[in-house]
Amino acid sequence: MDRLKDQADNIPSPADAAPDVIVSPDTKRANRIPAGQSRTKKWPVLDASGPPVINPDTWKLRIFGLVRHPVEWNWREFGKLPRVRVFSDFHCVTRWSRLGNTWTGVSTRKLLAMAGGALPEAGFVLAHGYDGKFTTNVPLADFLEEDVLVATEHDGEPISRDHGGPARLIVPRLYAWKSAKWLSGVELIASDRPGFWESNGYHMRGNPWSEERYSW
Repeated sequence: MDRLKDQADNIPSPADAAPDVIVSPDTKRANRIPAGQSRTKKWPVLDASGPPVINPDTWKLRIFGLVRHPVEWNWREFGKLPRVRVFSDFHCVTRWSRLGNTWTGVSTRKLLAMAGGALPEAGFVLAHGYDGKFTTNVPLADFLEEDVLVATEHDGEPISRDHGGPARLIVPRLYAWKSAKWLSGVELIASDRPGFWESNGYHMRGNPWSEERYSW
């Protein structure tokens, strides 16, 4: 647990977000906690195999696959890209929800535009992580929602290594395992392909409001 990230009792509200912050639609629900979930004020640490060692001098992020122009950024180049801020909730499949997070990073829409856009046959994204061969699949439509980004900051501070730093994918409207930590690449593909957890029984889409936890 990151105790420096513990929240107060009051739930952060989208009404408190600055005018330039993108507000995830789920934060406007009357009940922001999906079925089977409980609010946590802490910031739990969960992952498949532990945090990898990432050298910022060799860090790269690739957009490849079914795009018009594959592109790659190093850390310095990525840091110069236009930033957005997103206010969202965060729902872990292990049944905790952390409400009212503010993420800072680069919009996935911007990243894909810089790759020339998706080819017509692209329908899904496979996110790749630096932690071994970790991948997770996301429908392209979900990947391109306004509140999705590759985040480098959480609540005004650089994302720690335990939580996916230096950069992680954030897909607020799906369960948190879809928000791949330690992001190394985004591959556009034609047909849905299971990633690490999906191959081990997790749901292919992972919508928390439909309790899409497991494939069965």
